[in-house]
Amino acid sequence: MSFIQQRAKKVGEIFNRIIEKPLLTSTLVLILVTVIVVGLSLHYYINEFDTFIPQILAEAHGMIFDIAVIGILIFWLNQNGQTRQQIRTYKDEIDDFRLWESEEAAFRTVGNIKRLNRHKIYEINLVNCHLARTNLSHVNLKASNLNSANLSHSSLIETNLENTRLNQTNLENSNLNQANLKGAYASGANFKDAFLIKANFEGTFLIKTNFKNAYLMEGNLQNSYLMGADFENASLYKADLRGAKGLTVEQLSKVKTLYLAQFDEEILEQIKTNLPELVGV
Repeated sequence: MSFIQQRAKKVGEIFNRIIEKPLLTSTLVLILVTVIVVGLSLHYYINEFDTFIPQILAEAHGMIFDIAVIGILIFWLNQNGQTRQQIRTYKDEIDDFRLWESEEAAFRTVGNIKRLNRHKIYEINLVNCHLARTNLSHVNLKASNLNSANLSHSSLIETNLENTRLNQTNLENSNLNQANLKGAYASGANFKDAFLIKANFEGTFLIKTNFKNAYLMEGNLQNSYLMGADFENASLYKADLRGAKGLTVEQLSKVKTLYLAQFDEEILEQIKTNLPELVGV
């Protein structure tokens, strides 16, 4: 390799190192442009200073206007674009882990859910997602779609699941104490062995839902749809079932307790007649 080629290679390496550092590149460009502009303007500084300065000040005011209006606008648009790109990335990652039944997939998906919540995104597509043994307590999933998702053995304490789709969702042995499921669609969902103390199921669709061995103490099931729901060995202590639709005495015959539970007058009379031991009559 000749001397000229070596020098050219060296210059090329230096150039590449410079352009890889944005701050250094910007500083060098600023210095170069300053030298050129001041050099070309030197005659006016020396000979026509009184007339030249007002023009510089006018340009300075224009520069301030550009920074204040155009610069801030561009910054806002850039930040907004970055935020939207981040949101898109989080949603794409959830799609990537969908149907992947592994601990890593579960925890990565939960991380993306919480990041979306920080951006005030609550309506998330989580159909068929594996979220078993994860912590989703206090997370907002209002109006999300969790149909056929696996949340077994998970923590969802005070989680907002209002108007959420939970059809065929597996929540076996999960903790949903004080969770808000108002107006949710949870037909065919599995709440077996789940903790649902003070959970809000008001107006929720719970058709053929599995509540075997569930703890529904002080749960609010007012105006819910309970056709075919299985309450075998479930605890309904102080639960509010007023206005529940499709609820029968046969469904309640296998529960652990109905002590202090609230019912419409018609079904309460049937319970007192046929299941007095469950209500403490």
